[in-house]
Amino acid sequence: MAVATQLEILDLRHFSARQLRPLLETESRVWEQRLRWNYQSSTELLLQYLDSRILPGFVALDRGRICGFTFCVYEGQKAVVGDAFAVGNDTAQMLQTTQTLLHQLLQLLQHSPGIQRIESQLLLYDAGSINDAFLAAGFSMYPRLFMEYDLDKTSNSPQTRNELNLPPNIDLLRWSADHYQAAAELIHECYLGHIDARINDQYCSLHGSLRFLHNIVRFPGCGVFEPDASWVLRDRSNGALVGMLLCSRVASDVAHITQLCIAPGWRGHGLGRAVLDYCSNHLARAGFAAITLTVTEANQQAVKLYQTRGFFIRHRFDAMVFDRTNPTP
Repeated sequence: MAVATQLEILDLRHFSARQLRPLLETESRVWEQRLRWNYQSSTELLLQYLDSRILPGFVALDRGRICGFTFCVYEGQKAVVGDAFAVGNDTAQMLQTTQTLLHQLLQLLQHSPGIQRIESQLLLYDAGSINDAFLAAGFSMYPRLFMEYDLDKTSNSPQTRNELNLPPNIDLLRWSADHYQAAAELIHECYLGHIDARINDQYCSLHGSLRFLHNIVRFPGCGVFEPDASWVLRDRSNGALVGMLLCSRVASDVAHITQLCIAPGWRGHGLGRAVLDYCSNHLARAGFAAITLTVTEANQQAVKLYQTRGFFIRHRFDAMVFDRTNPTP
């Protein structure tokens, strides 16, 4: 505990992007080593925000040297913990600094007028490793999985639409911006009453689902959107979207599935398996070496689907939620 007494915690807005760049570049290397993500585009975007001096957050200094940071973003009555990262002489020191920063940030947020809800998913941290600050602040925890599938370029997955064995009235179409509204409506429908709607309240409304979709397609937080590797399933009889798989590029040879959902009335027909297999084969032929995704551990049906298609658990992490208006057990 001696190291904690040497830490100085200061307002993030006192620091420039130039001062924080070395720490963020270290974090970027950790993303690549642990999760196979090239985090550089996200780092550059964050540095732009840091230079604007508008992000609420904190920096940790150890004997005057920057050794950690954390920040959040406000979305109306909700705040999202955007990141927390620290370096140290060993893992214990790094985690202790991270916990100290998070404790300071959560205190700020819980005493901010108008903030009713706080969400956090810090993928770099093993499940349970940084829970203390969140549990002390009354958060609910949701274990999640980071899964990976190593692509085999000689895959026997379906290569054409005709090999998918889709129901005769279901068309597989490549993503188009024309699908935007219908896709948001499908996302909202798919997550009504779903555990993931407790983790991310954007799923709870059509407006939020549109914002979620916008973030995936327009911003690099989950990689660079790959429209050529993203698909929708459409019911030819009425034109409705009944399924969707959206994909991003997170490294030169690694893709990340940002969304896979099937309309409730069409579940059990093999649509999720079919579009996942088709996407996997497409990515293998395009030169990708691996696919990653995240899934809530309690969503056993989805976890089983991914495991039967060859995905393995690379990493476990936690989603954390604090909600004054709708506390969850």
